[in-house]
Amino acid sequence: MTLQQLRYLIAIAEYGSINAAAQNLYASQSNLSTAIKELEQELHITIFRRSNRGVTLTNDGTELLGYARQVIEQADMLENRYSHGQSDHARLAISTQHYAFSVQAFVQTVEETEGSEYEFILRECSTGQIIEDVRTFRSEVGILYTDDFNRRVLQKAFDDANVVYTPLFDASVHVFVGEGHPLASAKRLKASDLEDYPRYSFEQGTTNSFYYAEEPFSYLPHKQKIHISDRGTLTNLLTNHNGYTLSTGVLSAEMHAGIVSIPLDTDALMQVGYIMHRERKPSALLLRYIEKLREGAASNPTVRAYPV
Repeated sequence: MTLQQLRYLIAIAEYGSINAAAQNLYASQSNLSTAIKELEQELHITIFRRSNRGVTLTNDGTELLGYARQVIEQADMLENRYSHGQSDHARLAISTQHYAFSVQAFVQTVEETEGSEYEFILRECSTGQIIEDVRTFRSEVGILYTDDFNRRVLQKAFDDANVVYTPLFDASVHVFVGEGHPLASAKRLKASDLEDYPRYSFEQGTTNSFYYAEEPFSYLPHKQKIHISDRGTLTNLLTNHNGYTLSTGVLSAEMHAGIVSIPLDTDALMQVGYIMHRERKPSALLLRYIEKLREGAASNPTVRAYPV
């Protein structure tokens, strides 16, 4: 299997015919046909169905196309990173659960970076995607939380992905509500106090599971649930509606206006940490980002930071 074969596969799928793909790639139709035939023989699958109107992907071909795009994306990233002697090119890619403090550390790292060439990527995504991003080297580091409920399952996922988990801080569980919420003036809340209000949680996609949830106690039944995929929507819901979410209690500057953090009456702790691939050597930029995370934790009186 070669990168050229995969590029031909992607082009044929996009243009819908071998002839159209060949014209746009300035290659011969026979070269493309031969490349696909050899790929099919190597993998023992049929990639395309041929007809007078062109070609369509089989189920096996559709699956292969997804992998091919990932491989080509990674190859292009390697080429861009190391071509033309760009040894001073700074790059940092982070995948994180929807935490404002991880975004704040990212912004601080960007602001302190010098040089004329750099590339920063921040992906706020599901727990499963974070693990996959780090496993495939798409991101250098992943930020997520564990607790007594999900730790055993997530540790198995970490081991399978060949990643190492390092704790950053422990935090008691807090309830986030808007300033106008009927419970906003409470000094402490019980789980029973929340029963009549909608619970907001981040959607986890195809790996949707209680163990992959970003909020503690996700396994407890609730009458009203709203699933979202970005922090902006969560902030809007919290400030404008009478729902709640459970998190670490660490409020960012953007959330201090209009949102209240109230301790939940529980002994449960959320442990926030980061994962890195076992074979990755951290760059100076990545170490700086992790240090920003630690500084943010150390400055917050509601959490207990782990020593370096």
